[in-house]
Amino acid sequence: MNNEMNDMLSQEEIDLLLKGSSNEDSLCYDGECINEMEKDTIGEIGNISMGTAATTLSTLLNRKVIITTPKVEITTTNKLADEYPIPFVAVDVKYKKGLEGSNVLIIKEDDVKVITDIMMGNEINVDRELTELDLSAISEVMNQMMGSAATSLSEMFGKRIDIEPPKSYNISFKEGKEKLEVLQTDGPIIRVSFKIFVEDLLDSNFIQLIPIDFGAQMVENLMESSKVTKVASEPSVSSKNIFEDVKEINQVGQDKIDSSSEDDLRKPQHSSINEKHVIVKEPVFESFDDEPKSSHTESDKAESIDLVGDIPVEITVELGRTVKKIGEILEYGPGTVIELDKLVGEPLNIYANGKYIAKGEVVVIDDNFGVRITDINNKINKNI
Repeated sequence: MNNEMNDMLSQEEIDLLLKGSSNEDSLCYDGECINEMEKDTIGEIGNISMGTAATTLSTLLNRKVIITTPKVEITTTNKLADEYPIPFVAVDVKYKKGLEGSNVLIIKEDDVKVITDIMMGNEINVDRELTELDLSAISEVMNQMMGSAATSLSEMFGKRIDIEPPKSYNISFKEGKEKLEVLQTDGPIIRVSFKIFVEDLLDSNFIQLIPIDFGAQMVENLMESSKVTKVASEPSVSSKNIFEDVKEINQVGQDKIDSSSEDDLRKPQHSSINEKHVIVKEPVFESFDDEPKSSHTESDKAESIDLVGDIPVEITVELGRTVKKIGEILEYGPGTVIELDKLVGEPLNIYANGKYIAKGEVVVIDDNFGVRITDINNKINKNI
């Protein structure tokens, strides 16, 4: 019977069965596995970082944004290519400090159009062609979102984490294997799926692709940071508690606030325990009825001004101002005329190191422009 079993199962298959039996909750693909602890840790990391990113996106769009709790799976790029045959927008996010590696965010083309139209204040139109403006806009959005997410990871891991400016591509998975490092593998890859809601304007989902080794690196970094946060009475950190430690790190600031508030409530308003006896006296103040004669003469003032007379001050003349939308600015080119808020002949504002000091009018001196002062800000003399 044993001989028959050995003939039916290879050693690799036996090892895989043994590995799987050690943790029934492990996620495996082609022999590569992540256990339940690693799965939950990666999911919690994504949950916290994307929660911060959602707040940033909400500020950029001036809309309420919700990104749901992620779902973690193991898949391959070949399988993803079958699921996503049409082009999509891939945002490549590389970590340059604190963590070494990169991950890719996969976003639908129509979702990118919606986000861009909201940012530009345009009417939402998903039937149009995806443009370079859309890719530039989503790159900047992801730069802000993943930058804030990196800040959350910095607090979580207890060290500084920085990213490079994200790059966006309108490609398919087959094309992505030629351009994106994360997709240049036929082996297993971690897929973290999110749902995103932007009020009643967007109800969709996107995925984050993380290499197996990069996911393990994040779990390892979190394990090291959680050891630091443990009190001295706890000699070691069990792998079973890593998932709980993630939540503990995320809540440590709030716990401190709550505990301090409770201490204030418990503290008695009047206590006679261990109070020291003090002697209370009437306060004695110096009389200021007789104003002393000023010892500063005009020569003293002139001398004090001479001390700062050689300090350079930048003089700026403001021709005018206006407010434009980002979409309008991106359409500027040579020959574009920008209308300002100043009327012809209206006095111009003059600033010294950014502080308004006077008004004036434009004059021409030889081949240069100049400004003739017509009115001085009286508040300047009062402040000197």
